[in-house]
Amino acid sequence: MPQATVDRASEFLGGLFTSLTERGRSLFKSNSNQPKTKEELIALGETLLSRRGEATGVALASTLLSGYDDADEQDQIGFLDALAEQFGPDLAELTEAVEAFHVSGASPDAAGRLLEAAEPRRQELIRRLNLAPGGTTSLVRMREAVLRHLGDHPQLKHVDADFVHLFTSWFNRGFLVLQRIDWNTPANILEKIIRYEQVHAIHNWDDLRARLAPPDRRCYGFFHPQLVDEPLIFVEVALTLERPGAIAPLLDLDRAPIAPKDATTAVFYSISNTQKGLAGISFGNFLIKQVVEEIKRELPNVQSFVTLSPVPGFAKWLARERADADSVLLDASARAALDVLDTPNWFDDQEAADHIRPLLLPLAAAYFLQAKNPRGLPLDPVARFHLGNGARLEALNFLGDRSPNGMRQSHGLMVNYLYALGEIEANHEAFAERAQIAAASAVRKQLPSKPLTSEPRKTNGKASAPLAIAPPA
Repeated sequence: MPQATVDRASEFLGGLFTSLTERGRSLFKSNSNQPKTKEELIALGETLLSRRGEATGVALASTLLSGYDDADEQDQIGFLDALAEQFGPDLAELTEAVEAFHVSGASPDAAGRLLEAAEPRRQELIRRLNLAPGGTTSLVRMREAVLRHLGDHPQLKHVDADFVHLFTSWFNRGFLVLQRIDWNTPANILEKIIRYEQVHAIHNWDDLRARLAPPDRRCYGFFHPQLVDEPLIFVEVALTLERPGAIAPLLDLDRAPIAPKDATTAVFYSISNTQKGLAGISFGNFLIKQVVEEIKRELPNVQSFVTLSPVPGFAKWLARERADADSVLLDASARAALDVLDTPNWFDDQEAADHIRPLLLPLAAAYFLQAKNPRGLPLDPVARFHLGNGARLEALNFLGDRSPNGMRQSHGLMVNYLYALGEIEANHEAFAERAQIAAASAVRKQLPSKPLTSEPRKTNGKASAPLAIAPPA
């Protein structure tokens, strides 16, 4: 079908949909531009659930969402609380379904009735709200508010669970579209790339151009049909001649680009989720795998796919180890030597950096390979993401990120994760089933076998360099 015909049909259907919506709104004489109180929002929710007509339902959904957006924060919170407390399952119906389930001997029909009765009414309300124009965007913002208030309103955990349940279906891989983002992408999207970048700040348009325009740079994002101008997640890629150990050369505005045909390595150096309301809905694993396929198809000469990743939890973990007099990783001399980390710009002192390096890298190995959260998984969230995707922890890079943020969160440490195409599935299964961490031997060899020390060792009666790590047993 010619594109012009498709466009005209789309325009006609869009106009028809808008006309139905406006007609439905007029039936209720409801002014959707007025802010609503929580009582009015709750009443609209009940009315929306009771209606069967699509046009009136769309109008009501639009009125409720716009009224919520314009309401003051207390009324918004009141409505969210009502979702938790008043829009749960119909208890009478659920009780009857439970009794029928027992009486029938757990027949398929009774089980189906029980499942239907157990579904909270707010799930259907959220589905109907999604029918409004711009409804998906509004609901993503509403879930962001749920997450923001969850600490003070623990009952909202049930509302959040329902949002996650629905969003997992609405934003599954089948609905996501991969698009390359380059210097010719519309400006409104490029502005969002600048704003949403979470790993390495984009300071201005020149900075953005350096990441998008050169022939050895790529950027890809996932988009959803209901959020057309909103990338859900994007990844920035550098094509290089070798695996990098530091971020500054990749971001250098004055660097000399290489020809893509000469590149051997694709480096994923920044992955940013953009929608706080979609937290916990995984896109990154699909994104990386599809980008690998795109690059391999375009550039068969690229054989190595690695990340240059931050280590956001390392500094906090190390602070706890330094404060622990009973730490099994550090003796008193090592803890004292690490005090230099509290000195501003210590990394500019080459002697201090040389003294810290043999302490910091073994500690980093212990952080990745031994430190675990209550679920028995690595403490570091970036590590959980890449290891869960089937990557291998390939290298620890001392002072790979000297930016203020890099020094604050990881004392400058960066790491490479390698996506070895023949090992991804096995690594993923080992991590998912047994929490087994795939790591290069060079990383494992860094693990200390006894407490690290900064005391000098003696060789033939003479003091030598400090022994920072005992050889592995």
